[in-house]
Amino acid sequence: MKKKYGLIGFKLGHSFSKKYFTEFFKKENLIDCVYDTYSFENINELKKQVDGLEGFNVTIPHKCTIIPLLDSLSPEAKEIGAVNCVRIFDDKKMIGYNTDCYGFEKALLSMIKEARPHALVFGTGGASKAVCYVLKKLGISYKSVSRRKTDTTITYDEVTSEMLKRVLLINATPLGMFPNVDEAPNLDYEKVSSDSYFFDLTYNPADTKFTRKGRRQHATVKNGYQMLIEQAIKAWEIYNS
Repeated sequence: MKKKYGLIGFKLGHSFSKKYFTEFFKKENLIDCVYDTYSFENINELKKQVDGLEGFNVTIPHKCTIIPLLDSLSPEAKEIGAVNCVRIFDDKKMIGYNTDCYGFEKALLSMIKEARPHALVFGTGGASKAVCYVLKKLGISYKSVSRRKTDTTITYDEVTSEMLKRVLLINATPLGMFPNVDEAPNLDYEKVSSDSYFFDLTYNPADTKFTRKGRRQHATVKNGYQMLIEQAIKAWEIYNS
């Protein structure tokens, strides 16, 4: 009997997860495992869509809205307020985890090493919640930037020249991701100093307008591919723990 896994979200044409896990299963000779995508807009379809799965990954737009439908959360997922990995147990209970934070931390530290620059996080969705969790854990001060000002965010217009000196800029928005490939967060990139860091959570395309802006400033640049791989490895550990 096949062990089924998958990815849930909506408009999943951009996703590499099916390709990654299919190749992983082949490489590891896991001939009884299959991975597929499940695209649906209404989260209330969840149980019908994932019936028969051992576990699944979660992407836009379901990372936060899925939480009320789960039986429990890991401590990290509870604190972050977003889920990107769910294990289904034999009794049909669904437990939510966040492996984005694991993947982001591994990928970020491979870029910044011992440096701890202040950070600006663009976006306020599920992925940005995992980013902020890691920044707090590492003792990196940060501001969240959004189009609308709230108690916890500043607007793009409020980003000053001083904030763009030796800064870690993190794009956790869909800007630059297919189909928005010609877009990037609205910033005065020419004021970003060359000792800064650009981390784009987007992995498809591998080179985005945001990362190109970073290279133009001679900053250190990284896309989301390593984060994708690291979080997938962690998810597989969870499915089999």
